[in-house]
Amino acid sequence: MTKSIMLVGVGGQGTLLASRILGNALLSQGYDVKVSEVHGMSQRGGSVVTYIKYGEKIYSPVIEKGEADIIVAFEQLEAARWLPYLKKGGKIITNTQQINPMPVIMGVQEYPDALIEKIKAKGVDITAVDALALAEEAGSSRAVNVVLMGLISKSAGFPEEVWQKALEECVPPKALEINKKAFALGRAV
Repeated sequence: MTKSIMLVGVGGQGTLLASRILGNALLSQGYDVKVSEVHGMSQRGGSVVTYIKYGEKIYSPVIEKGEADIIVAFEQLEAARWLPYLKKGGKIITNTQQINPMPVIMGVQEYPDALIEKIKAKGVDITAVDALALAEEAGSSRAVNVVLMGLISKSAGFPEEVWQKALEECVPPKALEINKKAFALGRAV
C-alpha cells in the first residue's frame, strides 16, 4: 500500500534535511521511496514543499489534492495553504510558529488568526506543537525540522534505532548532538 507525506514550510526551515532523514528511514525499512522537492521562492522565505511517497513500488513522487496521508507543516500558514492535499482521514502535524509571508511584511495583508482552530473546525486530525521552543530547548532554533521528525516518527511504526541511524547518516557531525536532543524532544510530545 502506498503512503504519501508532504513536508511544507518556508525557505530556510530545513525541509530538505527533514526529507532526507525521512527518506533514509523509509529506505532502511525496505520501502521503495520517491522524493520530489518543489522550491518556490525559498531563498526569499517562500513556500518549500517536499513530496514523499513510499510503498512496495512507487512510480511518481507527485502528490495530488486529496492524496496526502500526512502533512508535516513547519509553519501554521503552510498547514492551511496545503490542507486541500490532505486525504479524508489524514493527519496534519504542525509547528505553531508563525512566519510572516511577504504581503504581511509589506503591510498589504494580515497574518490570518486562529488557523489551527479553523483547521480543527473542519474535522481534521491536527497535532500542533511549539517545535521552535523544543528546538531552542535542544540548543538550536534551527532544529525545528528534526523536532517535527521526532513527532512523525511515533506514527511511522518502526523502531527508534532506525531514526537514530538516519540522523547519523544525514546530519553533519557538528550538529548531531543538538539534533538528537531535538528528535528526542519531538518524539516525547
